[in-house]
Amino acid sequence: MPGGLQNMLGGIEPMQVDMPEENENEVGGEENEEQSYTVENPSLDLEATSNAFTGLAKLYRLQFIADHCPCYRVEALKLAIGYCQNTFNTVLYQRLHRKLADCVAGTANGQAGNVPDVAVGAADQGMGERTIPALDLNWVDTRNKKAQMKLEKLDNDLKNYKSNSIKESIRRGHDDLGDHFLDSGDLANALKCYSRARDYCTSGRHVVSMCVNVIKVSVYLQNWSHVISYVNKAMATPDLNEGNMKSNEHLSLVTRLRCAGGLADLMTRKYSAAAKQFLAASLDHCDCPDLLSPNNVAIYGGLTALATFDRSELHKQVISSAQFKLFLELEPQLREVLQCFYDSRYGQCLKLLEDMKDNLLLDIYLAPHINTLFSMIRNRGLVQYFSPYSSADLNKMANSFNTSVSSLENELMKLILDGSIQGRIDSHNKVLLAQDVDQRSHTFSKAVEMAELYQRRARMLVLRSAVLRANISVKCPARDQQEHNNYSNGAN
Repeated sequence: MPGGLQNMLGGIEPMQVDMPEENENEVGGEENEEQSYTVENPSLDLEATSNAFTGLAKLYRLQFIADHCPCYRVEALKLAIGYCQNTFNTVLYQRLHRKLADCVAGTANGQAGNVPDVAVGAADQGMGERTIPALDLNWVDTRNKKAQMKLEKLDNDLKNYKSNSIKESIRRGHDDLGDHFLDSGDLANALKCYSRARDYCTSGRHVVSMCVNVIKVSVYLQNWSHVISYVNKAMATPDLNEGNMKSNEHLSLVTRLRCAGGLADLMTRKYSAAAKQFLAASLDHCDCPDLLSPNNVAIYGGLTALATFDRSELHKQVISSAQFKLFLELEPQLREVLQCFYDSRYGQCLKLLEDMKDNLLLDIYLAPHINTLFSMIRNRGLVQYFSPYSSADLNKMANSFNTSVSSLENELMKLILDGSIQGRIDSHNKVLLAQDVDQRSHTFSKAVEMAELYQRRARMLVLRSAVLRANISVKCPARDQQEHNNYSNGAN
């Protein structure tokens, strides 16, 4: 490896954040615990899902599906291996082959553990239709040599650009190196190269391009604070705000940044902010298969809005939104969920959500948040159901929410304790009663509070006028210095 390249890889960038040396597409401890589950009955179109993505996004999603869905495991790993052979990522290629070999060996020996019969059948069918691809060590060796040769060529080109001191060429050289490292699966070095291009940006468009590259790698690394930081940096770039770019290019960049920002907000559990970001995306310019598909935007935006927006916001910003309605056309089941919730058909809404749950649990970014979002949606439905009434029959309410009265009482108790519902439960008569608020005393106390506030402000105004009249106010240092200078000039 050339000396200059060693310096580049070993150099310390002051703006870099701490990151793992190897990334196996895993998330933090809390979310990792939530992901230890198995999906038994999905209705996912694996090939269509795979074709909606490119690059590492495709590989990571297929790997995630293989890890959590026994009936799609073999086919997902085959698709991932086939796509991986178009890249220089030999490490991931070998890891996927090991997983496939373990899966096939376990199924063949009848040692699949908790794998259901349908999974075994799917695996056998897959082996019948297409043979399991063998690990090609010659391909690995050849690919590694080609990657090394390409790396040395790009490094030499970058040296020549630096010797000529042409900023635009140096910036492109760093971007090319970053693209190569990304294709090889070396995310840490890809991030370093993309970040180094910052010093050679000569226009706002170059700054935005640099930010987009850094955001893409940071999403793969799941470094969400970095993603948010660079989304804000790109959105604040003058060229992007002033519309100096071509209209289509400008809208595509804004949509990409909105999607990346929404994804970062989703992963940091800022669901309301995430919903607003996704709702601002444009379907006609949503072309970022290396991050999200339009279907992802529809689902992420719809569920986060359903969990956090009130009824009027949901109708205005989601159901009646001319822009987001186009996304919902891609997911008719989600559109039906939103409409049922708005129409107060909570039982049907929750049943449709439960039908979608298996497929949603196979989404690498949404899976850790499914239980939380579903719980928020259910709680919002309970609050909205009771809001117009002074009392509600728990039997009818339980029937509307497809649950038992005892379970409903426990849910309502939590909502009453956290202040979401102002009411009391009559367990004997099975009735939920709204708190009896004396409107007359409430209005009187509010009037007294306003009078005290008015009195306090009036006294403050009188005090201020008295201070100014007595000329005892404290003057600012700048004014004192100016008067001192005037006095000195007069003495001279």
